[in-house]
Amino acid sequence: MDYKNKLITVEQALSMVKSDDVIVTGLGAAEARLFMSKLHTIANRVKNVTTTTCLPILNAEYFMNPAYKDSFKLTGWFYTGPIRKAQMNGNVSFIPNHLHLFSKNRFFNTKPNIFVGNATMPDKHGYVSLSLSNTYEKRMIEVADLVIIEINPKLPRTFGENELHINDIDYMIETDYDIPEVTDVEPNEKDLQIGSLIAGYINDGDCIQLGIGGIPNAVTASLFNKKDLGVHTEMLTTGFMKLAKAGVITGKKKTINKGKMVATFAFGTRELYEFLDNNPAVAFLDGHYVNDPYTIGQNDNMVSINTTIEVDLTGQCASESIGHVQFSGTGGQADTAIGAQRAKNGRSFIALYSTALVKNPETGEREEISKIVPMLKPGAAVSLSRNDVDYVVTEYGVAALRGTSVEERVEKLITIAHPKFRDELRRLARELNYIN
Repeated sequence: MDYKNKLITVEQALSMVKSDDVIVTGLGAAEARLFMSKLHTIANRVKNVTTTTCLPILNAEYFMNPAYKDSFKLTGWFYTGPIRKAQMNGNVSFIPNHLHLFSKNRFFNTKPNIFVGNATMPDKHGYVSLSLSNTYEKRMIEVADLVIIEINPKLPRTFGENELHINDIDYMIETDYDIPEVTDVEPNEKDLQIGSLIAGYINDGDCIQLGIGGIPNAVTASLFNKKDLGVHTEMLTTGFMKLAKAGVITGKKKTINKGKMVATFAFGTRELYEFLDNNPAVAFLDGHYVNDPYTIGQNDNMVSINTTIEVDLTGQCASESIGHVQFSGTGGQADTAIGAQRAKNGRSFIALYSTALVKNPETGEREEISKIVPMLKPGAAVSLSRNDVDYVVTEYGVAALRGTSVEERVEKLITIAHPKFRDELRRLARELNYIN
């Protein structure tokens, strides 16, 4: 092992960046925080450096500050608060995608010059663990010209397909920053109503995929009376950890990866990270495999649960943009919704509140609008097509749309819309000739 000879400072790592380079960093908590926080310091000597990222947590100066936009631009697979704030600077662009094709499709367009991520300390055999994400990181490492890893003893050592020998790392930077956490969003009354409705469709032995937020947390909170649930998900959350600790999740009934909680990345609380450390019950596998609808479909009794921003009366789900403005990303929504329906006894749920409070641009006042609409906002991205939608859930009920006609969908979706908007939705549906 050549650990000491591979150690460099972050300043030395930054000195290797050249104009026109493409840099890829890890997803979420796997982001190379030290390197990315100092990237702007070389702005005076580089131009047109592209960074590619997903779920970045860091408010990094290189893309947040418009003064650096000639030196750096950011391309993202999934937006978070920092990117949403920066997208008006003119140096941020979204990559339309499905999670399982992150790497493959990006390679079709461009390959990284530099991969920079984080990992655990090397073990006695010279292996580090990529710890909290194997969504695309391992594949990027395999093709990058230069691999730089921030070694951090605070990262949990996890297992799966995320081990990397130091011989496959060009340089390492020793760090000890705290791992970013996301606290549990406490479910509100609407969340709990929706979570309870979805939980009623989940049976003992089912295999579950969940996202993050109030509604998914409410779903997990409603599952403590279930038995032998399995996990096959892109994101492993604190809610899953709680169910595993309670003995609800065992994976005994899974048809593939039996007994393992399968994920591509984890993001949550310190308690989650402690649970993951040296835990052989959790496997972080390649995102290209985990989120392939074909793979997902091999899990009997697969249940996919995701959220959306807006649903039109034909079933189109806009889950990543508000009109033309990018808000998040497709991520694994289409992957998991389609994959779950391929599975024996599989089900897919899309959840949303029936209404939202938004500011009226003319009056400046906040007003309540329906999130079930006749037509999506102009420019809205369709994250899940109406061909692939299954169950849609609001606090008012569940609409089963699989195999239904447009006319049938209209009636079902109006039934779960807020009562104050139902007459108007029916009137507009007639105008659009959706119903007679």
